[in-house]
Amino acid sequence: MKDTFKHQGMRQQLVETLINKGIKDKAVLKAIGKIPRHFFMDSSFIDHAYQDKAFPIAADQTISQPYTVAFQSELLQVKAGDKVLEIGTGSGYQTAVLLELGAKVFSIERQQELFKKTSKFLPKIGYRAKSLIFGDGYKGMPDEAPFQGIIVTAGAPFVPNPLLSQLAIGGRLVIPVGDDVQVMTMFIRKGPKEFEKHEFGDFRFVPMLEDKN
Repeated sequence: MKDTFKHQGMRQQLVETLINKGIKDKAVLKAIGKIPRHFFMDSSFIDHAYQDKAFPIAADQTISQPYTVAFQSELLQVKAGDKVLEIGTGSGYQTAVLLELGAKVFSIERQQELFKKTSKFLPKIGYRAKSLIFGDGYKGMPDEAPFQGIIVTAGAPFVPNPLLSQLAIGGRLVIPVGDDVQVMTMFIRKGPKEFEKHEFGDFRFVPMLEDKN
């Protein structure tokens, strides 16, 4: 796997595209400009790696559109050292963005095939999450809570209560809520039982899987 000047140039064009679409967070843009997204994709898709599109990966999942990754990351407002819980490791691309932002990342993947692949792959390219587990994202990681940020990278038909309860006071949960089309939703925890809700328009995600075992 090589990261050439051509790839770097394509990444800078992608960053320009994201700026034109309204992404302002310099740290997020820098992370997207740095991470070799083509490493996360099948080599036959290399030319597509820096287009602002979602693409299929293993287990009927997708690598999210760069704009979506940037949008969710910007909403989280990650500060260096923040504990962030990611629901849906997927290809690991969003995980890498969070790590570049300085987060301590705890990530859960529901698909065994993806979990095995990504948990081996991320350290190979220099990205180490604090914890990467195979499990049910609806339950979160109560043993590691509270989190300053929680990001859900799949469409959730409802907001799982365990995720709200695992947010630190002042923490943010960014979650796409809905069935066919999702509304990007952010909850800011204001107190033990108090949450402020914000909505940011429609997105499309693969569905979040509940543990059927």
